[in-house]
Amino acid sequence: MKRFAALLAVVLPLALLAGCGDGAQARKTDAELGLDAQQAAGRSVFRAYCATCHYAYSSRGMKGPGLKGLYRNKYLPSGLPASDRFVDQAIASGRGMMPAFGNVLTQEQFDDLIAYLHTL
Repeated sequence: MKRFAALLAVVLPLALLAGCGDGAQARKTDAELGLDAQQAAGRSVFRAYCATCHYAYSSRGMKGPGLKGLYRNKYLPSGLPASDRFVDQAIASGRGMMPAFGNVLTQEQFDDLIAYLHTL
């Protein structure tokens, strides 16, 4: 019984931690998420450049705000209207602690990323 309790004391916190962050959505394939080719390409851009600071499928913040429902909200975490114009501007020019990616991403990568962000 002591062995079971000790095992439970180790396994339970790990199981709870596994549920934190982006959750099950992040582990789904592009097909399971119903992403088209452009959105899937945007997801790849997100993983390469954004995922170190932002959760895609959680509103919980990491280094930057969680992006779940980004376009479903009236306002962005910055307080600006939730529109392509302001999202694109934040990505290109940076904002606060967020670095600028305007000279890093191609226009196609921007377009793909915006298409993906609309699916969150």
